[in-house]
Amino acid sequence: MPFSFQPTEIPDVILVEAERYGDARGFFMETYQQGEFTANGIDVQFVQDNRSHSARGVLRGLHFQLEPYAQGKLLMALTGVIFDVAVDIRQGSPTYGRWVSAILSMENGRMLYIPPGFAHGFCVLSQTADLVYKVSAPYSRECERGIAWDDPAIGIDWPVTDPILSARDQQNPILTEADNTFVYHL
Repeated sequence: MPFSFQPTEIPDVILVEAERYGDARGFFMETYQQGEFTANGIDVQFVQDNRSHSARGVLRGLHFQLEPYAQGKLLMALTGVIFDVAVDIRQGSPTYGRWVSAILSMENGRMLYIPPGFAHGFCVLSQTADLVYKVSAPYSRECERGIAWDDPAIGIDWPVTDPILSARDQQNPILTEADNTFVYHL
């Protein structure tokens, strides 16, 4: 099997590691195979691929989209190193308001799957980083929402002290005041 799937402390968020086949020329790895992902609990149809390029200290997030455009995401760093975060925003969830993180880099080849009902954010730890990700719903400006990256009730231990933020991310509300319609379902 070219992939290993490891649930995080919030089991719906899954760390994916792909096997690399390398030699003196470089390496080859599969980044997605629908059958393997479905067999391991990620039964999602991805409809769009995105790429983000950011400099050291940039923090993007915490972002999510409301229904009917809620997005599941499969993320990986093509270059550089990022600290990637998922926050459970499903009201009634036993892990509501909790966060998990993973270091994603070109070197470790890790991917992180974040399902709908989670806010996502990341910060760049290297000089620059290129992030690519698959999403399960197209982008919708009308459904786009965010929560404050530094919400004290969530308490994310970001590895940056003075991040570079977009104007929008500077204005995001805390989780309890966010326009959030996600509800936990067993």
